Amino acid sequence: MKGVAMEGVRETAPKTDRCGGCAIRGVAICTSLTEGDRHALRAMGQPRHYGAGDTIFGEDERFGFLANVVSGVVKLSKTLPDGRQQIIGVEFAGDFLGRIYRDRTSFRAEAVTPVHLCCYPRARFEALVAATRGLEERLFRDALDELDSAREWMVLLGRQSAREKVARFLQMIARRNAGGCGPALGARFELPLSRADMADFLGLTVETVSRQMTRLKTEGLIRISNNRIIEVEDVGDLEAAAGGWAA
Repeated sequence: MKGVAMEGVRETAPKTDRCGGCAIRGVAICTSLTEGDRHALRAMGQPRHYGAGDTIFGEDERFGFLANVVSGVVKLSKTLPDGRQQIIGVEFAGDFLGRIYRDRTSFRAEAVTPVHLCCYPRARFEALVAATRGLEERLFRDALDELDSAREWMVLLGRQSAREKVARFLQMIARRNAGGCGPALGARFELPLSRADMADFLGLTVETVSRQMTRLKTEGLIRISNNRIIEVEDVGDLEAAAGGWAA
């Protein structure tokens, strides 16, 4: 696809029954469709696989697809005029990647882990949106949810302490690894971002992130193994450390 970074991408031949066992079937945009509309979406879908570190698309690039994240973690970032990078979002399984009605990207998308996408050609997808009320409403609700999340993140970056920011980030990852509903008690997961990326995302220094991770560990709120595996005994305690926010 012209204008889309394709290095490291593996495309899989379409299979008519591939959606039957889809891990995100209950949380992706497909849930808003009738069976007939799901069939239309399935017919245009094309699986793509990216390795960790691969660019899915670059900033201000012409691109022709939108996608559901089926598995893996995608980092979204923008480059400042002086060359510094700012991470503006992290997407997980079930999230929708891209923006309808715009043919150029406003950010860079990079696979943090191995990523599996279900991609839809932009023009055909936008035609389906125009003809399908359920899909249009789902995308509108998702856009409003993103706006609410962005406003909450403004509060976090501007008003919360370093400890609260790191705890909030870990709580968010725990929730997303539990399928979006949040674990009832404990959680175990691998950090998808490096300490440097966490610092960028949270508006902190790498040293501050490391200190706060150690502090949360010393307080017994988390356990850390192999530098990236995090165990949380009680997510409620982590929520309290994050200022009482439910991620």
